Amino acid sequence: MPGPDAPRGGPLAGVRVLELGGIGPGPFAGMLLGDLGATVIRVDRPAEAGEESTHPVLFRNRRSVTIDLKHAAGVEVALRLAENADIAIEGFRPGVAERLGIGPDEMLARNPRLVYGRMTGWGQSGPLADEPGHDINFLALTGVLHAIGAAEQPAVPLNLVADMGGGGMLLALGVLGGVLSARATGRGQVVDAAMTDGSATLLAMVHGFMNQGRWRDERASNSIDGASPSYGTYRCADGRHVALGVGDERSYRVLLDVLGLADDPDFADRADRAAWARMRKTLGDIFARRERDEWEQVFAGRGACVTPVLSLTEASAHPHNAARSTFLTGPGAAIAPAPAPRFSATPSGTPRPAPAVGADTDAVLGEAGYDADVIRALRASGVIA
Repeated sequence: MPGPDAPRGGPLAGVRVLELGGIGPGPFAGMLLGDLGATVIRVDRPAEAGEESTHPVLFRNRRSVTIDLKHAAGVEVALRLAENADIAIEGFRPGVAERLGIGPDEMLARNPRLVYGRMTGWGQSGPLADEPGHDINFLALTGVLHAIGAAEQPAVPLNLVADMGGGGMLLALGVLGGVLSARATGRGQVVDAAMTDGSATLLAMVHGFMNQGRWRDERASNSIDGASPSYGTYRCADGRHVALGVGDERSYRVLLDVLGLADDPDFADRADRAAWARMRKTLGDIFARRERDEWEQVFAGRGACVTPVLSLTEASAHPHNAARSTFLTGPGAAIAPAPAPRFSATPSGTPRPAPAVGADTDAVLGEAGYDADVIRALRASGVIA
């Protein structure tokens, strides 16, 4: 892999991001921006200096500095770094950044073009703004959790929906929108990214269906929530599964032809809810006769929208993913997603590994105008490590 100072491409080359610690969605936004070529400086705690990164994938494409933000001199260092940044990201509870002296008022006073991104679960306002919470809580309050899973009980979709999709990814989009506005107007602004808002936004199509009377507000009772026998998973002879994503009539007819069900009256209309239970039972019996990989070969190239359900480890080795280099592999069989999306004129290049905590402190502070004597004094006083 390239060294920490090797030049990188990407559409965000030249954009500077100051990431004020945080876990989960904020660092995910920082990873996305760094993957696309932005220079991301992450502020970590001095007590962790020298430690290997606890998130080797999520914290890639970073430079790490250690600053004690509870120390007045540390606050001044952070504000100095913000002077040359395009974006600042923080994930504190509402009011914490202001109490520390690194809130949007202080940073925008130093850099009026700065886009200040705030990542929280509940948002900066509202009755729950000061309450703690995690991904599952934000999903519960927006209807997402209610809509996913078997009829008897909601299923937890990891932390993909609120933390990453409705949180970090929306924050990345928001701050980039702010940068475009700042370049046009000369004025920065605050981006209030809430995981509740983002999770609700991800339901846009479902709400559209429901408003049209095309969606039942019940789990496992709709065409794409596992109720339809042609859109779900089936257990195979080896205990593994295949996924059916048959959402069009052509694929449905191919599926029936391959499985010998073209003349079965239960399968005459894939939208016939009255036949769904019988259809699912028949499909379940058929898929249980062969192993998962056998079914993959049976359906290869047929266009029936049938795919194997791969494990995390298997996914990186699948021929399609391998051909596109969708995953990166490293020492010790480490697997990581490659940067996405892909750009024809400004490719991002190979991600840099996550640095040890504080590995770039001296270099970053030197670039901000601190001379060696001042850096030594800051270290002696515990402001940096």
